[in-house]
Amino acid sequence: MWTNPTRPGTGPTVVIGLGNPLMGDDGLGLAALARLSEDWTVPPEVELVDGGTWGMNLLPLIEDAGRLILIDAVNVGAAPGARVVLERRELPRFFTLKVSPHQIDLRDVLALAELRGTLPQATVVIGLQPGRVELSNELSDVLRCGLDELVADVVRQLEAWGHRCAARAPIHA
Repeated sequence: MWTNPTRPGTGPTVVIGLGNPLMGDDGLGLAALARLSEDWTVPPEVELVDGGTWGMNLLPLIEDAGRLILIDAVNVGAAPGARVVLERRELPRFFTLKVSPHQIDLRDVLALAELRGTLPQATVVIGLQPGRVELSNELSDVLRCGLDELVADVVRQLEAWGHRCAARAPIHA
C-alpha cells in the first residue's frame, strides 16, 4: 500500500509492540502490548498492533499513523530494567544500538518514513533496558517486575495526547 507523503499523520494513534518472544527480554514489547490490552480499555481511535519482527511491513502502518508509540526492549547501556523514553528527535541515536535483529529493519523503516516525510511528528519509543537477550520464552525477573510500570507509561502518553483510557480489573497473577 502506498501512502501519500503529502498527508502524513492523518490516521489513528498507533501503539506497536515490538520484539521476538523467543529471545528473552527482546519479547518485552509484545508482553507489554498484551498487558495493555488485558488491563486497559483504549478508545477506538487508538490501534494496538503486534508488530513482532515485521520490519518493512510496518511502513504503511507507521506512515498512516497520526501519532505513534513503539514499545520495545531498548539497549541504551543502562542497568537492566531501567525505564527508557525516547522522543522522535532522539531516534537516530537509539537505532545505532542493536538489541535484536528486528531493530535493523525497524531502523530502516523509520529512516525511510523520515526520508519520505511520513514519520509522525508525535513519535515516542517507550521501553526498558533489557537484561538478557538469548534463547528463552520468558522475560527476565527485572523486566517482568517492570512490566506494569511500563504499561502505565504508555497509558500516560496516550492520555497526554488526549485519549481516555480506563483500567480494567487485572486478570494476571
